[in-house]
This record gives sequence, C-alpha cells and structure tokens, in this order.
Amino acid sequence: MKFTREVKTALLAIIAILLLIFGYSFLKGKNLLESSRVFYAVYNDVAGLSPSSAVTINGLKVGQVTKISFLDSQGTLLVKFTVENDFKFSENSIAQIYGGNIIGGKSLAILPKYQMGDIAKSGDTLKSDTEEGIMELVNDRLTPLQEKVENTIVSADSLVTAINKILNDSTRHNIRDTFEDLNATVSSFKVTANTLEGIVGRNSDELDRTFTNLDEMTTNFNNFSDTLTQMDIGRITNNLEKVVADFENVSDKLNNKEGTLGKLINDDGVYNNLDNATKQLEQLLQDVKLNPKRYVHFSVFGKNPEPYQEPEVEDSLK
Repeated sequence: MKFTREVKTALLAIIAILLLIFGYSFLKGKNLLESSRVFYAVYNDVAGLSPSSAVTINGLKVGQVTKISFLDSQGTLLVKFTVENDFKFSENSIAQIYGGNIIGGKSLAILPKYQMGDIAKSGDTLKSDTEEGIMELVNDRLTPLQEKVENTIVSADSLVTAINKILNDSTRHNIRDTFEDLNATVSSFKVTANTLEGIVGRNSDELDRTFTNLDEMTTNFNNFSDTLTQMDIGRITNNLEKVVADFENVSDKLNNKEGTLGKLINDDGVYNNLDNATKQLEQLLQDVKLNPKRYVHFSVFGKNPEPYQEPEVEDSLK
C-alpha cells in the first residue's frame, strides 16, 4: 500500500506537532507519559519559587512545580505541584519553600507526617511554610550592621567637622611652631648628650679611680660596721651611764653645799673672806715692796731697829 505525498506530509505534520507539544510540556516540567499525583499549597509570598522548580522529600527529588497563579484579589498565590513518586505521607504534611541563593533557585520540600489513616491523596491542599533563605538571613544580619555603619559615618563626619573647626589657621600655625620648638629641644639634648659623652670619655680614668675609691670606702664602712657589731655596746652603755650618774652625784653635792667645794661655790661668806684675804695679802706685798727694812733688818754692829711707822698715803702703790 502506497501513501500519497499528501498523506505523508500530514503524518509528518502531526508527528511534529506532537513532538512540539511533548517538548514544550517537558520544558515546563510536565511529563505526559507519566501519571503523577497533584497537590496544592497556598502562600502569601512564594519568595522566588517558579514553575519547574524541584519538589523534594528528604532531599530526594520526587516532582516539580507545574503552576503558580493568583488565588484571589488579595494577591494570595496558589502553587500547583506534582509528585511522581508513590511515597505515602499524611495530608498534614507541610509544603515548605526553601533554599535559594543570590540568583534565585528556590525549591519546594514536602515535610512528611506519618500518621496512619489520613494519607494525602491527589488534589489535596497541603499546609504551607517558607524557610528563611540566604538572602533573608543576609538582610537580617546586614540591616543592624548597616545602621551601625551609618551611625559611625555620621559620627565620623561630625568628628571631622569639629576637628576642622578646631584646626584653624592659627591652631595649625601654633602646632607647627610647637613641633619646631620640640625639634630644637631635641637637637639641644643631642648636643648636650654629645658633650657629656666627650666629658665622660676624657675623664674615664678619673671616674674609674673615683668608683674604685667609693668601692674602698664601702669596704671600709663594712669593716667598721663589722667592728661595731663585735663591740660590747651594752657594756659601754652601762659604763657611760655610771659616769653620768657620778657626775650627777657631784653636781647634786655641789648644789647642796656639801663638802668644801660646795660651800666654796655656794657660800657667799667664804667668797667674801677669800676676797678680803686676797686684798690683805696684796696690801702686805705692797708694803713689803715699799718698806723692806721693816721686815728684813741686817745690822753688823747690833743696832736696834727703828720703831714701826705707818706709811704715808703717797708712798702706797696705786
């Protein structure tokens, strides 16, 4: 049986249309050759989930998202997805949107519940949930950091403004003069240090002898200290106390007019008698000097001495 050219062309067109429909459905995530269960989930925000996104159970891909549409005028979204695997789970299981990165790529995970008697059937609507993704975590962490950075920038700007107000031309001139003075001071200290170094270098021998003498003096002081340590300080102290006590006794006796010396010091009569005796002795010596013949007489022929005559006033020594 031969087919005409028109029949062949029609068959080829039908096959091409079928391939186009199958390929288009496959690209959208539909497999027309497989029968799968269909489930639904309602979300306020699908967070970047798109048709053909993977549907997983415990990380294993079991289906894909087939359609996302608006459910009502409030913007609630209805997600339709398929599960090709015959894995059984409860109708109380949760359909959670998770994952994603900077360029998107959200997936839908079924968090299965295993209660007996309420197995999910095709066409059921599962509970929905959305896991916080990387971008949400980054935003949560970066928002406080952004506020702190902004506050820091504002504070830094205020600080720079205040510094600019403080560092006016006069202040900068004063600071420059201060550094110049410091530079001159450091140079002066440097010259002084060099001078001291020269003095020390020229007098190193004298300094060595000085330190040697100081060392010898220290040694002598140590020896003297050892000598003092070996002395019987207690006995010397006792002797000194006895001497002081003897002096106190002598002083007490002198003050109490005991003995000749005490009476001589404290008795005015004794002093007056001694004074009178001294004057009389002085007068006697004066008379002996003026009239020696009255006291010493030599006579070869035995002539009697002349009677005593009182000296005249003008003969007295003054």
